[in-house]
Amino acid sequence: MSLDAGFFGSVFVSLLVILDPPGALPVFLGLTKAYKKQQRQAVAARASVVAFGVLLTFALVGEQVLQYLKISVPALQISGGLLLLLIGLELLMGKEEAGAELARSNIALVPLAVPLFAGPGVIVTIMVSMQRADTLGQRASIILALAAAMAVVYLSMRYAGAIHRVLREGGTTLVSRIAGLLCAAIAVQMMANGVIGFVRTI
Repeated sequence: MSLDAGFFGSVFVSLLVILDPPGALPVFLGLTKAYKKQQRQAVAARASVVAFGVLLTFALVGEQVLQYLKISVPALQISGGLLLLLIGLELLMGKEEAGAELARSNIALVPLAVPLFAGPGVIVTIMVSMQRADTLGQRASIILALAAAMAVVYLSMRYAGAIHRVLREGGTTLVSRIAGLLCAAIAVQMMANGVIGFVRTI
């Protein structure tokens, strides 16, 4: 089995563009602004590992799971958008402090791992890439590209503390409000894409 450098490069670049690690930093900082350095790093590691696990599962058996449950990609887009919209509104309105203890254990899973990183766009990209792969080496290249892209995501969050120190408390609060606006915008776009997908299927 030999890896396919062309497949690896194209999938890696596509995943990085959709994952957009720099664009996710405001959301990460907004959700973890009250965390200590070790807590922030733990959240970064857990979110990256969970997102990789979810995306790897969809890469291997995603099409079969969606067909079995009769779930369409537009349905994934709309449900993920609704979830992200709720998080965005809480950040935008400054309500993230409420239930902070609950958030400490959950934000790595929701909304960071799902749907921010393992969102519909990335899921569709990885599933389509696996469908295009003809050889075992190409499939291995796709999985390796996914691992490399998630490593970049982890490193961007891992060193977000330096940005937090520069911004200080006031700047981080401002970033959290901006993150809420960005989350809401991403969520609306995600739901709009889902509605368009439903219309096209009809």
